[in-house]
Amino acid sequence: MADNLVIVESPAKAKTIEKFLGKDYLVKSSFGHIRDLEKKGFGVDIENNFKPSYAVSSDKKNVVKELKSLSKEAKTVWIASDEDREGEAIAWHLFEALNLDENKTKRIVFHEITKSAIQDAITHPRKIDKNLVDAQQARRVLDRLVGFEISPVLWKKVKPQLSAGRVQSVAVRLIVEREREIINFTASSNYRVNAIFMVKDKDGKNTSLKAELNKRFKSHDEALAFLEKCKDASYQVNDVVKKPGKRSPAAPFTTSTLQQEASRKLGFSVAQTMSVAQRLYEAGKITYMRTDSVNLSSLAINTAKSKINEAYGEKYSKTRQFKTSSKGAQEAHEAIRPTYIENETVKGKNQEQKLYELIWKRTIASQMSEAQLEKTTVNIGISKTDEKFVATGEIIKFDGFLKVYLESTDDDEENKNGDVLLPPIHENDILDLDKIDAIQRFSKRPPRYTEASLVKKLEEQGIGRPSTYAPIITTIQNRGYVVKEDRPGAEREFMTITLKSGNIEEQKEKENYGYEKNKLFPTDIGMVVNDFLMKYFDTIMDYNFTAKVEERFDIIAEGKEEWEKMLQDFYKPFHKQVEETLEVSEKANGERKLGDDPKTGKPIFAKIGRFGPMVQLGETGDADDEEAEKPKFASMQAGMRLETITLDQAIDLFKLPRELGEYEDKKVTAAIGRFGPYVRHDNKFVSIGKDNDPFTITLDQAIELIEEKREKDRKAIINTFDEEPDLRVLNGRWGPYISYKKKNYKIPKETDAEKLSLEDCREIIEKGPAPRKKTRKKK
Repeated sequence: MADNLVIVESPAKAKTIEKFLGKDYLVKSSFGHIRDLEKKGFGVDIENNFKPSYAVSSDKKNVVKELKSLSKEAKTVWIASDEDREGEAIAWHLFEALNLDENKTKRIVFHEITKSAIQDAITHPRKIDKNLVDAQQARRVLDRLVGFEISPVLWKKVKPQLSAGRVQSVAVRLIVEREREIINFTASSNYRVNAIFMVKDKDGKNTSLKAELNKRFKSHDEALAFLEKCKDASYQVNDVVKKPGKRSPAAPFTTSTLQQEASRKLGFSVAQTMSVAQRLYEAGKITYMRTDSVNLSSLAINTAKSKINEAYGEKYSKTRQFKTSSKGAQEAHEAIRPTYIENETVKGKNQEQKLYELIWKRTIASQMSEAQLEKTTVNIGISKTDEKFVATGEIIKFDGFLKVYLESTDDDEENKNGDVLLPPIHENDILDLDKIDAIQRFSKRPPRYTEASLVKKLEEQGIGRPSTYAPIITTIQNRGYVVKEDRPGAEREFMTITLKSGNIEEQKEKENYGYEKNKLFPTDIGMVVNDFLMKYFDTIMDYNFTAKVEERFDIIAEGKEEWEKMLQDFYKPFHKQVEETLEVSEKANGERKLGDDPKTGKPIFAKIGRFGPMVQLGETGDADDEEAEKPKFASMQAGMRLETITLDQAIDLFKLPRELGEYEDKKVTAAIGRFGPYVRHDNKFVSIGKDNDPFTITLDQAIELIEEKREKDRKAIINTFDEEPDLRVLNGRWGPYISYKKKNYKIPKETDAEKLSLEDCREIIEKGPAPRKKTRKKK
């Protein structure tokens, strides 16, 4: 046994660190968190000053047992978990759970996994920072209290099995409010006027010059009247203005900006970015990836300078240090950068190579010269009117950092980069008009959030911290409050008025608009829950309150406030609010009256039901009145929304179930159920998929689907036994298995499932059911 035991969070990190330490050091992994608040009850003793009750996770008991044994034998235990609050909390939990001796336990931190950083950490150990631990404990306990107290309220007042989180609920609010802005948005139109003039280039050949009018017209008639004026007008260059400009590089990556840029440039989700960055960090290729600092070490700056001078020349180098401006910056003390800046690329999986290259380019560009630009503006006068056309061009005189990298934006139009060259133009030149187009353009609705733009908004509002952005976005999707998906656009007409050769022509054209790709949409249940929380828990849902809570965590981390005091200030009014809500609030289902059914005169409502969004025909009567007429219900189709479904759409839903005819002397019907559209035959249900519509599907199409399902079911059954009807040998996703009395039993790989006898099956069953497939948890 080595004299020194080093404990880190992950096996990958352990493997990398082990390379830098000698044989006297044994490096072991805790595989993430080893314990958490107990699941039974609150896990928090509220009456005893919010004392938390922690328990070792069942899947970590063997890990703890091994680490305990090794720590007893070691002369020194080095806890080397990450340097943020979560990492500090892991270190403290290890110390407590392993019953470590303070005199032989040392805490070491580093923001990069390199030999020099590890050796420096070993020579400068410290104690566990209890202030950081308390800040993390305060967050965990507060979130447990909010979740465990509000969730039961939602079960009673909205729908069973719902849950609420302190920060996640505020993130959902952002998405819901944006969706309502879009629903209530009314597009307005105006006419944008562009002219094309023919001029001579430097070789004397005709070339075009495009210019835009400095005014937009609100109506078709105004645009037409302007073009009429232009029929006999002449066009002269009033002036040509050239101005120098420059563009500066963006700061090195923080967690937030890396997540945003990886989304824009690489198409990565926020969780995907963090997973790939974690692997790069643990392999010693980049610095710590949870940070809100834009600072670079002097060593990194000097190494970048040398690399730039060598690769591009001294004129491309300009060292600079950026300052952190985000609220409550408190995580690691350096930006995300390559650990060895001289390495432009790294080996590894494709995603790792792409993300590393992005980080390398951003880091190098931050230490490069500004791009020098020249912007030219040409003002063109019109003889018959006071308006003027303006042509603009921009050329890059010196590319500077643009040689390596340009930051993207959420607006694709702003991403365009490069020279816009203008032909030789001089003041007082008379220009020949080729044509003028007045094109109807529509105002744009507010953009829906992408994962990246939501992270940006959360950071701007001071909601969450670098380590929480990815979990927030993952959680709101997992809970079914938000979906990330593509949605098709729609088609609309627009007018084009063209003046060419003295003639004006008008034309109606069509365009597609509103297509959404990888955008975040609130679900109906997400909107109903948001409205309920906004009505009864307005404090929790307030953006400023959430940001102030984060600030209190920061104060605790600095050792300026006791974490129990912060919880006391929060809990008393919050708990009172919970009790009042249970007493006074009505059941919330998002009910909305759409109108009256023209046939029966009964009201039609859209609402959340037991199995999701639905429509209801007729009033809900007294449950005890057996003679009262019961309302009818119908599930909504995919794509329908509580807030936008129309009366006509709802009436159509009551046309289901729809009889298609008979097959094998049994009725075939089409309908929509809990899991989507289906056809029913012989009391069996067959999903009709996305390609068919329950309102239009034919009997022949339904029969084809029924037969396909039968064939699939036949292939799934390998063997059955008359003596034991409940026992079947089946084909499954993970291979052949035995199904018996609602339990599944794994068949050994070397066994031929088709040859299994009833006795063979019983022997396998005696060994016990197959363990459930577990999804690997990320740290």
